Amino acid sequence: MNADVTENKTMKEDFILPDIGEGIVECELVEWLVSVGDQVEEDQPVADVQTDKALVQIPAKHAGRVEKFYVEEGEIAKVHAPLFQMEIAGEGPEESSPARDVPDSAPEAKPSKVEHVSQSVAPSDETHRKVLATPAVRRIARENDVNIAEVSGTGPSGRVLKEDMLNYLDGEPSAANTSAKTQPVSGQAIEEIPLKGIRAVMAEQMQKSVSTIPHFTYAEEIDITACNALRRELNDSLSPDDVRLTLMAFFIKSLSVALTQFPIVNSHMNETGDTILQHRDHNIGMAVDSPMGLLVPNIKAVNRRSLSEVAAEVRRLTEAGRAGRLSPDDMKGGTITISNIGAIGGTVTTPIINKPEVAIVGIGRIQSLPRGLPDGSIGLREVLNVSWSGDHRVLDGGTIARFNNEWKRLLEQPSQMLLSLV
Repeated sequence: MNADVTENKTMKEDFILPDIGEGIVECELVEWLVSVGDQVEEDQPVADVQTDKALVQIPAKHAGRVEKFYVEEGEIAKVHAPLFQMEIAGEGPEESSPARDVPDSAPEAKPSKVEHVSQSVAPSDETHRKVLATPAVRRIARENDVNIAEVSGTGPSGRVLKEDMLNYLDGEPSAANTSAKTQPVSGQAIEEIPLKGIRAVMAEQMQKSVSTIPHFTYAEEIDITACNALRRELNDSLSPDDVRLTLMAFFIKSLSVALTQFPIVNSHMNETGDTILQHRDHNIGMAVDSPMGLLVPNIKAVNRRSLSEVAAEVRRLTEAGRAGRLSPDDMKGGTITISNIGAIGGTVTTPIINKPEVAIVGIGRIQSLPRGLPDGSIGLREVLNVSWSGDHRVLDGGTIARFNNEWKRLLEQPSQMLLSLV
């Protein structure tokens, strides 16, 4: 790290981008949260960077004044290379070293652009209004020669969502038609969409999963009438400041209770395929439909959390996912996954296992359907379908069926789940 000590005992220090995730060597600088000349405090967020898996905030190591940026918004920042320079309090001239902008051993300080930016939209145009948007949305703007600052964002804090950009393009056909990525093929026009970022990571992960894991599927119907009634009753007793209980919180907590009796379902298969790694904690993943694509953060140690704590984590991860603010820690360490397709639509699915996990369940939409009651009569019940995919190297149909029967029992008789928590 280079430093230049001035006579008033301050020095200029390069902030070196640290490791921000396993195997990550570069990231896109999405937005500077400070400006050159700003005074910042220690641990104050100074920049948002986008890795293949999450949006990460970079904090300042020291208090001081921002001197200059080495990486501009939209450019690639390299791990272990200078990101920006600060002026901080020094300890005296004897600590000084020859002033340089970039360490000799560091990679080039200013990497090239992620993609070409059309000259009709100068990069500085966006700085007139700080625009919150994911790299995927910014890419759509660049490819269609759109100044993203002109697009009204409907997301949190005015974030420009993919839908906002597409709606804007629908109203500007001339801009959409000028995309250099559109080519005529056999009398039709196609758009080439580069596979990168989170979408590329998901594609690679799913390809590995289906090509290395022998999947099998098991489906069942669950009556959640009693569970939903209990949820409403408990919510009615909460204060306005309490986190409301959702059905997803019940799904996740009851799944954890069932896992205590079937711990083999909470396992991983190692890379060589000769060892099963059975996990003590239940880190239950939940698929989130985010502006950057499908993400699967997980709630850590559900088996050691209360129902209210699980509900709070469901809310936090959902909001963070929709805002593109999930941390790398939120994304790693999952042991089993729930995908709630019913929130969008559909009743039955065949989900792909989130490798190296051994099971995933898809939850369909709730339907009010006539069903036979214990007294022999017919009544409307709230029912949904669950669809399991299992790794046949670790699990068999009987194990999944028995495990699902226990989960079904807890959801259909939620008082039994509450007894398991006392």
